[in-house]
Amino acid sequence: MSDELLPHPVTRQPFPSPVPPGAGWPGDPATSHTPVARDAAGVAELAGRAADVGELDAEISVCRACPRLVAWREEVARVGKRASFVNQPYWGRPGPGFGDPDASVLVVGLAPAANGTNRTGRMFTGDRSGDWLYAALHRTGYASQPTSVAAGDGLVLTGLRIVASVRCAPPANKPTPAERDTCGAWLDRDLALAAPRLRALLALGSIAWDATLGSARRLGWTVPRPKPRFTHGAETVLTTSGGRTIRLLGSYHVSQQNTFTGKLTEPMLDAVIGRLRD
Repeated sequence: MSDELLPHPVTRQPFPSPVPPGAGWPGDPATSHTPVARDAAGVAELAGRAADVGELDAEISVCRACPRLVAWREEVARVGKRASFVNQPYWGRPGPGFGDPDASVLVVGLAPAANGTNRTGRMFTGDRSGDWLYAALHRTGYASQPTSVAAGDGLVLTGLRIVASVRCAPPANKPTPAERDTCGAWLDRDLALAAPRLRALLALGSIAWDATLGSARRLGWTVPRPKPRFTHGAETVLTTSGGRTIRLLGSYHVSQQNTFTGKLTEPMLDAVIGRLRD
């Protein structure tokens, strides 16, 4: 079926954006011809037929389905830059997944940071949360280097891919329930594409934990009942419709609110990430 015949608003026309698709940004998965989802139905349509993570990431990176998030991410990218980054170009688009396309482990975050992923175009890059996460991934052998400064800095992840429950930077770091629901179709497809080789999932925070369980249910996977409770170090087992078992682990989010207060320490984070290899 051609995009022109789709029943939902999915378009291929260029649109105003701080970094238009195909503008040469390092690692940009999209081109000016990548179809654009403009509402929840369009997200579900495109996600459901993405053939691989490359196609999925491209479509995620140009999504315009949530007007509040589109307005906020682009306002920050144009006029709301942090003073220390005022002379830098901002990505200003949804954050595509990052890492090994054949990963057996997925890390699920909450949402891009306004001056992190929304600036650099890579998940958990250019902010304090990323400093913590990539240092831990390097210590546990998943990342080729301990820092992630910008797209194109040489960082490589092996065996692991990072995605999020919401793909746009939300005001006050708080996506609405409707925005989480709309973005859920992207996460559903990430899990479905990874399922044949997936061994483990790591949810960073309670929102990512709940989003992952929701995606698993929508995919027809078996989720324990009562609903597994999120805590740091929590672990449960999900069973795919094909009978494969996948471990879901939980960690406190690597936000400054947790790391600066000592709620999450480096040994705590390393211990959970180390269990992903078990």
